[in-house]
Amino acid sequence: MAGDKGGGDGERRLRQPIVVVLGHVDHGKTTLLDKIRRTAVAAKEAGGITQHIGASIVPADVIEKIAEPLKKVIPVKLVIPGLLFIDTPGHELFSNLRRRGGSVADFAILVVDIMEGFKPQTYEALELLKERRVPFLIAANKIDRIPGWKPNPDAPFIETIRRQDPKVREILEQRVYEIVGKMYEAGLPAELFTRIKDFRRKIAIVPVSARTGEGIPELLAVLAGLTQTYLKERLRYAEGPAKGVVLEVKEMQGFGTVVDAVIYDGVLKKEDIIVVGGREGPIVTRVRALLMPAPLQDIRSREARFVQVDRVYAAAGVRIAAPGLDDVIAGSPIYAAESEEEARKLMEAVQREIEELRHHHHHH
Repeated sequence: MAGDKGGGDGERRLRQPIVVVLGHVDHGKTTLLDKIRRTAVAAKEAGGITQHIGASIVPADVIEKIAEPLKKVIPVKLVIPGLLFIDTPGHELFSNLRRRGGSVADFAILVVDIMEGFKPQTYEALELLKERRVPFLIAANKIDRIPGWKPNPDAPFIETIRRQDPKVREILEQRVYEIVGKMYEAGLPAELFTRIKDFRRKIAIVPVSARTGEGIPELLAVLAGLTQTYLKERLRYAEGPAKGVVLEVKEMQGFGTVVDAVIYDGVLKKEDIIVVGGREGPIVTRVRALLMPAPLQDIRSREARFVQVDRVYAAAGVRIAAPGLDDVIAGSPIYAAESEEEARKLMEAVQREIEELRHHHHHH
């Protein structure tokens, strides 16, 4: 749960890696996110997933359960508490996830339609990932569209591929080879994940079908394995004041203007002083309420209900109610301050970052 700490205070826990999904418009980003959520819910009857604001957490035990059939191939023993998936896929959102020195996203999934290959937006996404130095894997989606494919719903890729006609396997190999070629042209060595010895050297290509669920076990296993192996330093569980970024600014009945934010570091508490970027400069205010979705509701029910919490720990997606948020800009940093004095120092930092943001927007 949002409010839980888990583990003893003494041990340095790792936080959830923040994962984003990018790719060409109809290559299946949203379907993939939905499938991951649904698979997680099915894997653990009692709410296998914790809804955050603008994000979903798939806990470690659920990932381990989904990846269970693979334990001979990919031994998954997770030390991360789970994965935080940002719910809205795409460039616009990713552009808002910037922080000083890079991106709030720890890892990305680049979705490529295996039958269509690379498209203009695929290249744009690649450029963004390179520019922000965000590690990623490629989900080669829609394997069920390969002519002659016989679906084995929710099966691991390594199982379902063995059951296909040799002709089908040949087409898959050919398509993967084309993706490898395009990546090579972009200066990035990539390979089918089953052939990679050292994941530091090559970008993993994981064939999946977001529709049938085939390959989803490997996708989650590889994702979890990669993030915890290569991001240990970055994922240190932080004490101290929260750092985050604003995803959206909206109106909410009874609360006025609120911001939806991703907290990527530290702890945010009710009553904290926060500094956030506004159109006219930095805004300093105090948290009036922290809102999270009420647990175990149907995600699709239009009537989203919220519960107030006292604190949230990174990584988290949370809605923040506070006075004076009308002019906040999406993409702006949001920092908690321990004192008025610290808030003044943070104002200067926020001012600089907002100027950089504006500067970037002019470029794109």
